[in-house]
Amino acid sequence: MAIDPIWMWVAAGVAALLLVTLLFSRGARRSRTAQLRDKYGREYDHALENAGSRTRAEKELIARAEEVEKFDIRPLIAAERDRYRLEWQRIEQHFIERPAAAVVEADELVTDIMRVQGYPMGDFERHAAHVSVKHPSVVEHYRTAHRMLGSASTEELRQAMLHYRPLFEELLGRDDVVREVPREYDARPEDSSTRRDAGIVRDEERL
Repeated sequence: MAIDPIWMWVAAGVAALLLVTLLFSRGARRSRTAQLRDKYGREYDHALENAGSRTRAEKELIARAEEVEKFDIRPLIAAERDRYRLEWQRIEQHFIERPAAAVVEADELVTDIMRVQGYPMGDFERHAAHVSVKHPSVVEHYRTAHRMLGSASTEELRQAMLHYRPLFEELLGRDDVVREVPREYDARPEDSSTRRDAGIVRDEERL
């Protein structure tokens, strides 16, 4: 039985439309992936590792951004920034004698800043996810520092303070935040005289 040429053209048209749709969809997914990678950086990899698939990870990143859009997040005013900076300086000085207590105070300080800005407090991982939407470049510092709370190692406590610092600076609204933990920093808090002469807090190199 002969096939009607019209139906052949219809079938060819449908196939072409499906192909164009497929290519468009694939291009849109690639574009979305590129945009999310560009926005979140390492946080994209963190979400991918937790979700187990690219599709689930990207849906979660998009959902958290939509959720944060509903929050009333505001920048700090000048008086608040000045007050928090003085408090941070006090915590740095406190680290010299009581490093474990200073790290707890640093965690409490950044938590208070985010509370004042309008972030909801709660489960840490969910809270960190919220923070990642506006501060993706420093949220991993936050997670790393938080994991070190309660550490008995002075070196780990020092590292925790170094991780809290870029988060603190970005929350205050600085654009010149150093986001990488400086490897050359060589404080040795085991010796009190070394701490005072070389180390934990120097005017030109605070933590």
